[in-house]
Amino acid sequence: MVRPKSASSKKQKHGVDFKKIKRKIGRKLPPPKNATNTQIRSKAIVLPEQSVASEREGLAVNKKGLTLRELMQQTSHHNAKIRRAALTGIKDVLLKHPSELKLHKLAIIEKLRERICDNDRVVRDMLYHLLKSVIFPSSKEEITAPIISLLMAYIFNAMTHMAVDIRLMAFKFFELVALNYPSSFMLYAEKVLDNYVDILRNNQIYLVEKSKLKNALGGLAHCLYLLSNKSQEDDILNNQNQSIAQQRGLYAYKSEVNEDHAGTASFTGKTKALVPVLINSFLESTSNIRTVDVIDAQSFDCMLCTLQCISLAVKIYKIDKPHASVLNGPDVMQNNMNIYLRKLWETFPVSQLFASPEKDDDKYIILDIKIAEIFLHIVNCVNDTNFLSAKLLGFIESLLLVGKHTRHKRLHIEKHMGFLLPFIPKLLSQVTGYWKSRLLEAFTCSFKECKVDSKLFLAYLSAVEELLLVTSNLGLLTYASSCEDFLGYQIAWMREIPIILLNLGNKHPSSTRVALKLLLRVGQSSIPNSPLGIEYDCLQFPLREFYGIKDHAGSIHYGPFMKLPSDCKELAICCFYYFSSLTSDFLESVTYCCLCDDMESLILLRIVEVVQSAYKSGHVPISEYIGFLVTLVARFRVTPERFLVERKQEKVSNRKTFKSLMGAIFGCLSQMGDKSLVLKLLFKNILSEMLLKLPFNNFGGLLRMIIELDTKLSKLLDEEIADLSKSLSRYLVDAASCISEDPDVAHRFNQIPAIDYYVKPCIILFIGSNSLLTYVLQLLDNFIVEDSIVLPSEFCINYGMEISGRIHAVTYILMFMLKYVILHRSLSRNKAAIEHILLNMEKLLESDKHGRSLEETSKLRSGLDQLKTRIHDLLQIRDTNNLAGA
Repeated sequence: MVRPKSASSKKQKHGVDFKKIKRKIGRKLPPPKNATNTQIRSKAIVLPEQSVASEREGLAVNKKGLTLRELMQQTSHHNAKIRRAALTGIKDVLLKHPSELKLHKLAIIEKLRERICDNDRVVRDMLYHLLKSVIFPSSKEEITAPIISLLMAYIFNAMTHMAVDIRLMAFKFFELVALNYPSSFMLYAEKVLDNYVDILRNNQIYLVEKSKLKNALGGLAHCLYLLSNKSQEDDILNNQNQSIAQQRGLYAYKSEVNEDHAGTASFTGKTKALVPVLINSFLESTSNIRTVDVIDAQSFDCMLCTLQCISLAVKIYKIDKPHASVLNGPDVMQNNMNIYLRKLWETFPVSQLFASPEKDDDKYIILDIKIAEIFLHIVNCVNDTNFLSAKLLGFIESLLLVGKHTRHKRLHIEKHMGFLLPFIPKLLSQVTGYWKSRLLEAFTCSFKECKVDSKLFLAYLSAVEELLLVTSNLGLLTYASSCEDFLGYQIAWMREIPIILLNLGNKHPSSTRVALKLLLRVGQSSIPNSPLGIEYDCLQFPLREFYGIKDHAGSIHYGPFMKLPSDCKELAICCFYYFSSLTSDFLESVTYCCLCDDMESLILLRIVEVVQSAYKSGHVPISEYIGFLVTLVARFRVTPERFLVERKQEKVSNRKTFKSLMGAIFGCLSQMGDKSLVLKLLFKNILSEMLLKLPFNNFGGLLRMIIELDTKLSKLLDEEIADLSKSLSRYLVDAASCISEDPDVAHRFNQIPAIDYYVKPCIILFIGSNSLLTYVLQLLDNFIVEDSIVLPSEFCINYGMEISGRIHAVTYILMFMLKYVILHRSLSRNKAAIEHILLNMEKLLESDKHGRSLEETSKLRSGLDQLKTRIHDLLQIRDTNNLAGA
């Protein structure tokens, strides 16, 4: 039997006090049932005038509402993102509120300078662009030397930083300061050059990005460029001071000029120490890329900047030590420099160092140009021809003939080739043997092929100017005498100048100005009757197109001269004086320009002045000079042409210009000698122009020329006076007919009646010459009867006027003569001629052959009766006076 279990072994049932709840992990526990709710709900309390926005009202804030002070505090935050945002906010505030920069520029720069050594690259870049684009341009004049010194303290600190990228960025900051404030450079130049030497000696620099190294080298190039310019200024100033000291004499007690003995001499040692470091940097760069097939852009830029720095450093040393030997020095530094220069010479040409020289050959040529420039600086410094080997001269010759290459390669090389052209004149005086003629031929060929829009054009003109003006350069003068073909090349260069001026036209005024200066200097330095002087005179023929020429059809084509600026025209005009003899063709071209409607008044007067000076110096024949003056007066187009007062719809009058021209010509005539004799010389030209039936203004101008010289016509023969009377009679009839009968004419000019303005010169001549008046009265008498003015056979002009017009014109002329009391005596002497004129007019008026209206007849009769009365009174008074005198 199964033994029954005891009661104690059975489970006992107990009561349940708490129920265990299984909960999932991560789920939020609900609050207990007996938890007290502590949540408080209330309405917002708004206090008026207590908001942050109201407190900042009127303050300069950025987009996020931060003030300039808060942003400047955030620039020191430990988080780089906040520092970046702060610089962005400062830029925003300064652009929107420029007055903040003017008020707080010192505090802003003092705070921002701390970021020059910032560990974050983006922060440094943002600070650089903030200074470059906002702070420096907006307050360039307000930032003074003390403020610059605040920046320089941190820039120098960054230049000695442990991090290479911060050091390189420091040089970029210094370059920015030097660009905007060049005058402050000399205060820190010595210390900056020391830091450049230290950074370039650091081997880690070649492991950094090439762009940063390029920025540092670019800053060094800019610093050396400023130092080079300062050295040249000091050199010029020293020469001036020596000249002043020599002029003071032996008894000068004390110099009146405060001499600055420091100058740039203290930087000579720095630049000498910099050259080996830079050459080593270049050699290091070439060794790093020698095995590659193609030079990458950043490496090429670094190498090019390095060579530019070497060239500038050598140039500075040359200026400060013009008589020192660069290659033969006693000190250790000089020997070290010589060693590295020899190493640099061994790398030339650069293409020999690379595995694939046929690739990137234009880059190799550019690098070779900079190396050649360095050694040409050295050659010019000590006049040492050790480096003028076939290797260097052959490279220069091939470079001058770069026009044979493709256009792309030529354009790429041209901007660097210009650095070598200034050395060509001195180089031609140093080379020996057949290289002289080869370089001359290559330079001449290259100069002729150079386009006027090329970057090398001005450099070529500068070199040609130095080669043409050999008299001012003893070295070139010696060379010129030793080279038989040199004169031929000089003539070839001179003949290119007119071609250049025509190719330039009026589109490149700055280049035209340089070409005209070259032409002027050649004229000033040329000796009369010398080969160059004769060639300079021959330039007049091709230069005609530069001013103006007339084609076979008679049309005038004006050259670039008319559209050039005034300063270019002044240079072109000054060239006239240095032609030993102005040809008639050239003077004719100049006259076309003078008579152009677009010619400025001042330029016209300037031409007259220079031609007068050339005549006084014997450069203009008197016949050509007389023809020039008479042509200006006779052919100048006065507007409005016929009437003296212009209407509103007509173009602006140029009568003031004509008046000024007449005054200038009168001044020229007064300086030619005996005025009556001058009139004798001028008369043939004046009369030939008068026969062309000129406009009133021009005919009157010629009459005023006669009056200015001799009102009595004392040197003229009777035949010449008779010829003058024919033109004068025709002029009087034209003036009387046009001015008195045209109802639309304005009759006054400067408060003077038009008839007075035009006919008064004739009255003055009648007063001075009674024979002229007699001839004119006879011609008027014939005009009444024969319906024409007697003219030479080649000018058979029939006026064809009706009797009424003839009577009216002659009546008007005689009435006008009677207005002048001073002319009455001369009129009384021609009593018979006047009475005959009246008789002929009376007969024509009473004749029935020509019908006319009663009104017209009455008008003519009234005018004739008035004339008779005036003449009768005049003659009666004169007869009474004569009887009383008897």
